[in-house]
Amino acid sequence: MFREMRRKNQLLSKEETIGILQACTSGVLGVIGDDDYPYTIPVSYAYKDGKLFFHGAKEGHKIDSIKRNDKVTFCVIEKDEVIQKTFTTHFRSVSVFGRAKILTEDDERKYAIDSLVEKYSPDYIKEGQREIESGWNRVCLLEIKIEHITGKAAIEIVNNSHN
Repeated sequence: MFREMRRKNQLLSKEETIGILQACTSGVLGVIGDDDYPYTIPVSYAYKDGKLFFHGAKEGHKIDSIKRNDKVTFCVIEKDEVIQKTFTTHFRSVSVFGRAKILTEDDERKYAIDSLVEKYSPDYIKEGQREIESGWNRVCLLEIKIEHITGKAAIEIVNNSHN
């Protein structure tokens, strides 16, 4: 169903791939937008229990697109260092394919928002709870159930990690 990565020698382990998802703070969500044009938007997210969580407004291009077609992609770039002399880039990135779901049950929504607060404001959990309560009815929480994931690194990085 999903293509195998062509340059398998650049494939990161599952542990390295998950580590990148846990370490990065933003990624780019891709959906099928209006008139079947791809639509991408940067989002802050949390990775937990094999799922990605993010939030947004209750209406707009992103939400309309997900309602029409729940198939999405998500990409994060952990490292992106241009090496002029060798005409290359030293990179580490993750690509995700999955199904997006608008969370409607309070327990699912609470789990998602708590995951975001834990990631972005771990020193302000109590204050985060107050913020959540004040905006609870205004926020839309979403989940991506991951169906396929790959991590990739520049061959120079892969080779250096084996030395």
